[in-house]
Amino acid sequence: MTPTPDTGRILVTGACGQIGTELTAALRARHGGENVVATDVAPMPRALTDCGPTERLDVTDRDALLALVRKHRIGVIYHMAAILSATGEEKPRLAWAVNIGGLYNVLEVAVETGVERIYHPSSIAAFGPETPKDMTPQETVLRPTTMYGVTKVTGEMLGAYYHRRFGLDIRGIRYPGVISSETPPGGGTTDYAVAIFYEAIRSGRYTCFVREDTVLPMIYMPDTIRATLQLMDADASKLRHAAEYNLASLTFSAGELAAEIKKRLPHFEVEYKPDFRQQIADTWPKTIDDSAARAEWGWQPQYNLGAMVDDMLEKLTARLRRD
Repeated sequence: MTPTPDTGRILVTGACGQIGTELTAALRARHGGENVVATDVAPMPRALTDCGPTERLDVTDRDALLALVRKHRIGVIYHMAAILSATGEEKPRLAWAVNIGGLYNVLEVAVETGVERIYHPSSIAAFGPETPKDMTPQETVLRPTTMYGVTKVTGEMLGAYYHRRFGLDIRGIRYPGVISSETPPGGGTTDYAVAIFYEAIRSGRYTCFVREDTVLPMIYMPDTIRATLQLMDADASKLRHAAEYNLASLTFSAGELAAEIKKRLPHFEVEYKPDFRQQIADTWPKTIDDSAARAEWGWQPQYNLGAMVDDMLEKLTARLRRD
């Protein structure tokens, strides 16, 4: 889906975030840096400013968003700006303002300006304690207990409404926990699965904020980006869902991840001290049924646990040495 004078440029909100950073790079590699506008409320790193246009944008400011979309002739929006689960529990009003107010602005501006397609991710946080924990179905109970989860369910419903009411092409994935070597943890409950690698390399010790037996679905960043682009490339006539596709890749316990790292770093030690994030993790699924994604747009993960750990340690070690 290369931008043309008819479809316009691509806008990424939340481009400084964990997924936004690498998604922006992937989009620029595919479409050309000049065709992908990176935006965030945070200061832009040189990795983004050196490779294409950037703008400061607060997604809760509708007028600023509208002006930016018109200025850059935006045709496709990847709306990644969000307050994540752990931060959302500490700042629930901010989470609602950004996650729902920002999304509403994106949807309204898209309708007003004729944006062709929107990507807006959901999350496993949309599930709750009443949701089946094993092979969680595509269609299931969505009664989350966190503000982040509430905003994700609301976002899914808003996307479905704007699709039905205005014909807006909006797509999205219920991301599992995302593991990345490029961007530090950003306030999510699954952040332990990223932070553990930093401390394994830096100090050889890590204090984990969930129990050793806590099992959660995860995904490695290269698979995350590939799935996102694959869904956005999919034939709309084959899609039966909007911004709520289940996605499965890796499933492991905190202890299993620690053991896998220890195979490669024998002196690594982990202590388990669960905090408030444990209560959030306990409401989420262990395994996900993503048969709809596989059938409708051909999803298939490439990384298993061992391959992910090998790649994370190699890439993160090299990056920390550079830094």
